[in-house]
Amino acid sequence: MITIYHNNSCTKSRIALAELTKSGEDFEVINYLEQTPSIKELKEIVQKLGIKPFELIRVTEKLYKDEFKSKDLSDDEWIEVMHKNPILIQRPIIVSGDIAVIARSEEELDKVI
Repeated sequence: MITIYHNNSCTKSRIALAELTKSGEDFEVINYLEQTPSIKELKEIVQKLGIKPFELIRVTEKLYKDEFKSKDLSDDEWIEVMHKNPILIQRPIIVSGDIAVIARSEEELDKVI
């Protein structure tokens, strides 16, 4: 089963959702701003992406610039920050089995469809 962590106000996320719909694959949509991923889920996503937690942070967000830009946090602390402030999570994230991608490009999306 494919899961997309989706934000409907994001153009890239809407494009990824449309491509998933066209693919005919079964998938689940999680609006992560309303259904915030748990700490455990965030750790699993980061592991499947093969990145450090900070790499999943949207550094262009006003909240990041205002409150977190100058902070040097541990991996666990960044996970906690994302859990408490899901607007800071990159989007869209698509998970399929042991693979996850930040589907901001067609090439990344193709890795999971």
